Amino acid sequence: MNIALIIGLFGILLTLIIGYNIIVQYRTKIESAKKQESAKHMVIIDSTEELISNAHHLPYSKELLVCLNQRILDALRAISELEPHDRSYPGRIENMEQQLQQLKTDYTGGDSTNFKVPSNDKQAIVMLKLVKRLRDTLRAEHRKGRVNTQVFVAENARLESIQVRINIENVVKRAKEATQRGQAGTARQLLKKGIDALSSKNDGYSNKARTRLQEMLDELNNKTKKKQDQELQDQLDKHKDDDIDVLFQPKKKW
Repeated sequence: MNIALIIGLFGILLTLIIGYNIIVQYRTKIESAKKQESAKHMVIIDSTEELISNAHHLPYSKELLVCLNQRILDALRAISELEPHDRSYPGRIENMEQQLQQLKTDYTGGDSTNFKVPSNDKQAIVMLKLVKRLRDTLRAEHRKGRVNTQVFVAENARLESIQVRINIENVVKRAKEATQRGQAGTARQLLKKGIDALSSKNDGYSNKARTRLQEMLDELNNKTKKKQDQELQDQLDKHKDDDIDVLFQPKKKW
């Protein structure tokens, strides 16, 4: 066989092998990128479902629930496009579409639950973290154009109001507890912080809360002043009694 032909065939074979490896690597890279993208959408689904499951802790409006459910639906559709061979997603998409439509048409309005005052600092922190996650999610959906500006502004303001309310109600509770323990200084500091936090707010709740905190602070200051006045009077009376005792004590005989 001609040596040139052998070399030529070898070159063709080598080219085919290299080309095949390039194609395999390219496909592997594409599949890896798809898996990473799918995993990212799965994280979105899991985290959003967790937010929805906490609707009994905070008042969720219809608009907020629609936003969260739409976020899940969009993520499911994205995964279905990335993984068309997985037949489980069309069914999940259909169920979510029905759920979302039912939410839009049959939701009675109002909030999912009434606001519940946090019973302790730990619960207040959990509620505040939840509000922050909801605001971050709402902001992200607005940036993507999935929530119109009017809804975003209204919902963000509502969540901010809930955030303020959690903080203030927790301040009130802690101030009362500090007062009962006789820690007037701590209670006074908490009340002042609450009043300062409300100084730039002008909604109905903030105005009432500011008045409430100021009344608590005034009452605490009055009690403290009365206590100090009484302690001062007791000291004066004691000194007066001591002076009288000195005047009328029996004189020593030398």
